[in-house]
Amino acid sequence: MDKLMRNKKAIILFIAPALILFTAVLFIPVCKAVYYSLCNYKINYQPKYIGFKNYVMLFTKDKTMAIAFKNSIFFMIFSIVTQLIFGLILAALLTNIKKGRNLFKNIYYLPCVLSSAALGLLWMFVFMPRLGINQMMASLGWIEDCTMGPEWLFNTDGFIILPIWVISFVALWQYVGQSMMLYMAQISGISMDIYEASYIDGCSKKQSFFYITLPLIKPMVATAMSLNAIGSLKFFDLIYNMIPEGFLSHKADVIATHLYTQAFKFSKLGYGSAIGVILLILCLIMTVIINKFVKTESYDM
Repeated sequence: MDKLMRNKKAIILFIAPALILFTAVLFIPVCKAVYYSLCNYKINYQPKYIGFKNYVMLFTKDKTMAIAFKNSIFFMIFSIVTQLIFGLILAALLTNIKKGRNLFKNIYYLPCVLSSAALGLLWMFVFMPRLGINQMMASLGWIEDCTMGPEWLFNTDGFIILPIWVISFVALWQYVGQSMMLYMAQISGISMDIYEASYIDGCSKKQSFFYITLPLIKPMVATAMSLNAIGSLKFFDLIYNMIPEGFLSHKADVIATHLYTQAFKFSKLGYGSAIGVILLILCLIMTVIINKFVKTESYDM
């Protein structure tokens, strides 16, 4: 192995496929997006360099971008906090049970592998005023008529409107299994000898969780939080499918849906590229912040 690691040709041979794929799929498109963001670029027209005018318009004149930015930041914070809490709770509970562990793991993880587009349409019907939850509340006598229940997907009151809250909880339901699986994988790598030694010293299960489990899974916590932050910032599917187009006057937009509207509906590819660059910068900033503030140490487990 040492001889192989000193062979520069072998190193290049092993790295080349991944490097070529990374360059073709990620690096070149990102560079093109940055260039197009500095251009007035529309379909069937050649890009015309205009400098930072797209960015100036984005931050000074685009009111929808301000709403989309607010919604995306809320969605990101909600996702990071709730998936951290519920993912850890589920992972801790399922790690300590013997019977039915695989069944519950599959139940919680199943929504992650299902199509977000299909789930969005399903949940849209669940929250429609005349169907789903409102119909159930009416049948139980909680409300007089299903049309008098909450307008789950159409209420635009408040700083964070109700549809964004609803979609945030649906996203939590869909993706909490992913966080749970990551935490379970890390917890299962902790030696049982550590726990047994702590129990001998009089440590309770609650204390062992806070003083042994949490410190040892911090690297995975940082990874899961980074994945949640990036995934929530570029979130698109559920919002696009659950909110009927044009109903809320873009009040439920996030950065990804605003990018889609500008780039593919209005054919403003340069302006859409500028939004994409802002989204990329936000993802990088959040990754750096999480890695900086979630301190991780290496332990021999």
